[in-house]
Amino acid sequence: MSKEKKKGSCLKTVLVVFIALVVLGAIGSALGDSKDKPKEKENAKTEASKKDEDTPESVKPSEESSDSDTANNDNVPKEYQSALNKAISYSDTMHMSKAGLYDQLTSEYGEKFSAEAAQYAIDNIEADWNANALATAENYNETMHMSKMGLYNQLISENGEQFTSEEAQYAVDTIEADWNANALATAKNYQDTMDMSPEAIRDQLTSEYGEQFTAEEADYAIANLN
Repeated sequence: MSKEKKKGSCLKTVLVVFIALVVLGAIGSALGDSKDKPKEKENAKTEASKKDEDTPESVKPSEESSDSDTANNDNVPKEYQSALNKAISYSDTMHMSKAGLYDQLTSEYGEKFSAEAAQYAIDNIEADWNANALATAENYNETMHMSKMGLYNQLISENGEQFTSEEAQYAVDTIEADWNANALATAKNYQDTMDMSPEAIRDQLTSEYGEQFTAEEADYAIANLN
């Protein structure tokens, strides 16, 4: 064999070995990448978990959707609902004011509800306080024949009905009352039950501490006494 053939054979051998090393290196690199990818995924999951733990509860999205109205209704204590039912009954039948209702619900001589239950009832009742004031005024007008000013004071009195001044004003402005007839009915009552003179009756009718009729209404009453 010639030296040239030996030399060519050696070159071929070196080339084959070099190619083999390159191929093996490529395979090893590919295997290394495939092993590292799961680690990258695990690291990503760990980071995401840490972020979730660090996020305040108020910022996290809710996993369960809920109807706030239903939840609120479900969470209302039984005492609160009972107080509301009582308030509705008093408003419908006795036409009470907001303050009067609250006092009745919490009074030791009334319903004895807690302050919180009574306040819940007042805050949630659907009542027309103007209409209640008017209904109460009509009752006083029919049974006690009061003057307009006397009626107004009774409606706003803290010892009376406890309506607001606006509600009381609405009532006395809206009510259909004959104030002259009321003054005459009151004058006759004083005459029959207390045997008072006409002038004494007049003073009682117009007194700011008495019936609070106007001078004209008192004159009408005295003029029409039997």
